[in-house]
Amino acid sequence: MIAAPHTSNWDFPITLAMASVSGVRINWLGKREMFAGPFGPIMRALGGVAVDRSAPGGLVEALAKKFADRDHLVLVVPAEGTRSRSEYWKSGFYRIAEAADVPIVCAFVDRRTRSGGFGPAVRTTGDLTADMDVIRAFYAGKTGLKPDRFGPIRLREEGDSTDVEGDT
Repeated sequence: MIAAPHTSNWDFPITLAMASVSGVRINWLGKREMFAGPFGPIMRALGGVAVDRSAPGGLVEALAKKFADRDHLVLVVPAEGTRSRSEYWKSGFYRIAEAADVPIVCAFVDRRTRSGGFGPAVRTTGDLTADMDVIRAFYAGKTGLKPDRFGPIRLREEGDSTDVEGDT
């Protein structure tokens, strides 16, 4: 599951609340620093999986194996990789879905409509741009809690042919 727009610290508790209300037990990826000190056990109890962003090698394969080893797993990935504006989304969510042969579910928080929820389940087809076009269409018009921080919805792997902006 990708969670976007990811523009504020409030996205995290809102996502946890949405999952709880929906009866969905989630796991989520977070930067390693969130798991340091006394908050580490709390973050893990909330479903957190620490990611060392300075050494991401093997993460996709390890997470794909977790999907293979479990009957049920919902993994929330902040596709933007940051709460700050970024010109590209991180492609890990796409590569994990491909490797694990699971759909990508679009989740959102929309400031404009004061709503949040879940969108389509997108199966990867091997056509990265076409798959991302489906995701872009879903997020079109969605506004983050801090709209100026939501950048283009594109992956670096798509090249320069994609010129789709986030709702800024």
